[in-house]
Amino acid sequence: MLGRRTPYDDLVDHLVRSTPLGRGEAARVVLDVLAYFDETAEEFVRRRHRELQGSGLTNPVIFERIAEELPRRAVAPPALSLRQLRRIVYG
Repeated sequence: MLGRRTPYDDLVDHLVRSTPLGRGEAARVVLDVLAYFDETAEEFVRRRHRELQGSGLTNPVIFERIAEELPRRAVAPPALSLRQLRRIVYG
């Protein structure tokens, strides 16, 4: 993003004007946010399972929490049952 025009330059410019971020930092934030929202539902489920498991939660609690979080994603995937969530993680 540095040195050449991208579709996100207006957003980077806005962040530079409205925050203490420099242009390079703002560009990295934009790329990080885009990567976050580019994550598929399956990738999100796997990532959140690892994170929540690492914090000591058990699978029943983890899958309930993931089921609650999925509809709040920027582009909500179709509703997935607890069984479907387990299949994403364990195959």
